[in-house]
Order: sequence, then C-alpha cells, then structure tokens
Amino acid sequence: MTDATEAPLERRRNPTWVVATIAGAFGLFYAYAVWNAVGNLVQSVQYAGENGFALSALGWFIWLFATAVPIIAFAAAFAVGYRRPVHHFLLVMLTGLALTAVFWLNVVAYTELNFASLLA
Repeated sequence: MTDATEAPLERRRNPTWVVATIAGAFGLFYAYAVWNAVGNLVQSVQYAGENGFALSALGWFIWLFATAVPIIAFAAAFAVGYRRPVHHFLLVMLTGLALTAVFWLNVVAYTELNFASLLA
C-alpha cells in the first residue's frame, strides 16, 4: 500500500535526440509551407507591379498571415507535445501540419478566385 506522502512517480522523459529528430522532420514540412507563402507573396507583388498595380492591404495581410500561420502552428504543436510520449508528440505535430495544410488550401482557393480584390 502506498503512502500519500510519497512523491509521485516521475514520468519517463523522451530522449532529446528523439524530440529533435521528430521536430526537425516535421519542421521541414512547416518550412515548406512558409517558403511557399513567401514565394507567392513575391510573385503577387511582381505580377501587380508589372501590370501597373500594387498589392492591396488585404493582399499583404493574406500573404503575411499565410507566412505566419505555419510558424505559429509549429510553435504551438511543439509546446503542447514535446513533453508527452513520442506517439502523442507525433500526432500533435501531424495535427498542426494538417491545420496548416487546410489553411493553405483556403488561402490558395481565395486568392485564385478573388485575385482582383488583392490588387489596389
């Protein structure tokens, strides 16, 4: 029978190299989403400039937010999952990546259908 005054059992922590490997592997996918957003921002600015327009405030907001969302999602997923068991950490990182992908599809769909509203 255990005594109530005993210290609770210490949870076994994941090795740092496992956490770093998982975070690094998923980080590449998150970085790809950031790279795409920056590339599309540059492409939109160039297209607008070549055709005598400028990118509107909405256009800047959409592309800068599309750049920030994967970074925020990675940071949140890492903060939530790195102390949990390895399989939970994998699932949290995958969930963050899935949310990033859904957001990215929404941004692409909106900008393709409403590109004229992004120009000033």
